[in-house]
Amino acid sequence: MGRYLGPVCKLCRREGIKLMLKGIRCETAKCAMEKQWRNKPPGMHSWRRRGAGDYGIRLREKQKVKRYYGVLEKQFRRYFETAERARENTGVELLRLLERRLDNVLYKTRLIAGRRGSRQAIAHGHVMVNGRKCDIASYQVKVGDRISIHPREKSQKYAKAQMTLLEGVPYPPQQGWLEVDTTKLQATVIALPSRDDVIIPVEEQLVVEFCSR
Repeated sequence: MGRYLGPVCKLCRREGIKLMLKGIRCETAKCAMEKQWRNKPPGMHSWRRRGAGDYGIRLREKQKVKRYYGVLEKQFRRYFETAERARENTGVELLRLLERRLDNVLYKTRLIAGRRGSRQAIAHGHVMVNGRKCDIASYQVKVGDRISIHPREKSQKYAKAQMTLLEGVPYPPQQGWLEVDTTKLQATVIALPSRDDVIIPVEEQLVVEFCSR
């Protein structure tokens, strides 16, 4: 399972927006984007940088999406190739494929805090899909799929502790395409995500133009 292991706060600073890469910490004053002296691109000469050209603007949009969903370049290219073959708009289909990743869906259900935490919970066997353990973070959920926490005591305690951390935290907001039952620690996919369900501000057409060049 490929993943980025370097410092993540500098990724948010480079893109100029909160990518919510540290879960709950991103909602507190400890977030680097909340500190004026750090709320700028990383690097000692960031103040001397010139404005980005057409290539740079498109690159930043692509990097923003890739980093937000926590995928590497090779994975992202495969998603784009799949989206290109679809009949729907390529940019919208690309975002829909990324939204349907199991780690993202678990994060959006608010059963686990943070997308990184969701990936860890999946890798450690705490998550089940349709009654069977699933340890693949990139699993593509479908309409009717039921995502639940493993019934063993260890998994149940872990999920409840995670939900306690999320009390009073507004992000991520409730998703209309997911039906969540917090008492049973499970969620059902009742529809495929639409473009409006994508929270991150991104111009997907610029991503398509960058990847199609």
